[in-house]
Amino acid sequence: MVLLGAIAVGTYPLAFYTSMHLAGVAAGTVVSIGSAPLASALIERVVDGRRLTRRWMTGAALGLSGTVLLCTAEAAGAHSGPGTHSAGETVLGVGLGLVAGLTYALYSWAAHRLISRGVTSGAAMGTVFGLGGLLLMPVLLATGAPLLYSWSNAAVGIYMALVPMFVGYVLFGWGLAHVPASTATTLSLLEPAVAAVLAVLVVGERLPLPGWAGIALVVGCLAVLTTPTRTTHRPRADPGDGPADPGGPHLAGCPEGLAGKAGPRMRERGR
Repeated sequence: MVLLGAIAVGTYPLAFYTSMHLAGVAAGTVVSIGSAPLASALIERVVDGRRLTRRWMTGAALGLSGTVLLCTAEAAGAHSGPGTHSAGETVLGVGLGLVAGLTYALYSWAAHRLISRGVTSGAAMGTVFGLGGLLLMPVLLATGAPLLYSWSNAAVGIYMALVPMFVGYVLFGWGLAHVPASTATTLSLLEPAVAAVLAVLVVGERLPLPGWAGIALVVGCLAVLTTPTRTTHRPRADPGDGPADPGGPHLAGCPEGLAGKAGPRMRERGR
């Protein structure tokens, strides 16, 4: 299980970031993150025999609909602006995004399996990501020279290692200890929505109205999955509790002697 998670961790960033490079930031993020809940649910259904709840299906439908709207809006904006990608690059990027979604679901499921077997979330995530990081070391040695070209590049690399990876996945592992992997990956549908908002605020991209509608649907997905369910408990009648009147409500107006004689008979008939 640890090796499966580590291989998935080593494969995921290569597929994810290459998908963004080929298909665009928004499309690569949407496909990679958007396909993960379906892959995770399929893994849990086939391997664990877990049934999907109506609540999860409702939340997943909202989230996936939102990601499709967001992806469509971003694709329309990308074709009308600079940095347009060719059809072949886009198809390859989408394919790698699907690989990223599958590996994301795999290491989430593997970590959840380890945690459910008694391994602490910190140990599970540390082991899986530690081995996955070792698998990525040759890639770093072969392609990591630009990180040392300037302090700004190094700062970005350090930030990505500490904030999105270390802090983010420590919190993700804590979440996996409390919810199924399919729910955790569905909640991460917020990531493409945040990426789109940051693209507007930081990069200066324009997001059409359907994109904002997609973000609203993703937020609705999060609301469905995170709102606590209310359970109503009906008071159970105590068999030992009888009516205050010895003869019951039908004998409330009877004389005391008659009620005392008729009450047991009527209770006996009731039994």
